[in-house]
Amino acid sequence: MTSRFTRRQAWQLGAVLLGGFVVGRGAHWLTPVGRDIGRSDTVAAILDGTDSPRFGPRDATLRLAVFSDYRCPACRQAFPALENAIRADGAVQVISKDWPIFGAASERAAQVALASAAQGIYPAVHHALMTDDRGIDDAMLEDVVTAAGGDWARVTSDLRVLGDVITERLRSNGREALSVGLTGTPGYLAGPILQLGALGAGGFARLFAHARAAP
Repeated sequence: MTSRFTRRQAWQLGAVLLGGFVVGRGAHWLTPVGRDIGRSDTVAAILDGTDSPRFGPRDATLRLAVFSDYRCPACRQAFPALENAIRADGAVQVISKDWPIFGAASERAAQVALASAAQGIYPAVHHALMTDDRGIDDAMLEDVVTAAGGDWARVTSDLRVLGDVITERLRSNGREALSVGLTGTPGYLAGPILQLGALGAGGFARLFAHARAAP
């Protein structure tokens, strides 16, 4: 015997399926991203320190430390989503923690990026290094600095003068990363909430919400 759905039954089934989808999406949104590591002195030192480049509103309601490497595929993949989420939020201050763990080219790029901060172009250089698909060498780095409005000769001069300071800054970033339990890049510390690994724009929005809701 063949059974048929009536129109009413079809609508009811559709409502059930749609309801399940909506509930599922809602549960996904409500699921916290990252884990609460508490508001320790270590976390405070990372978020309150003044040695790393910062960008974003001074009156931001959330500070986000980003541990990344310019040659890290996951860092680069997540970068556009991170930028979009920060732009959409409008109240996140980013603390950039260059952590070059992918070899000599990564370290050279991080050194140049930090040296460019003296010219006020770190954000532009950072963005370019995260989105430029070319291999990293000095020719590429010079192009990036120049396109950002900087003086390459000054960068190389600053590296000679401040090389030890910049190297120590990078080592300190690594120590900070390990101190909060990061084992690689990318790592995101939003207030007391630590996230290891790349996220999409929705994931970053949930991370921000989780951090703001943390006690």
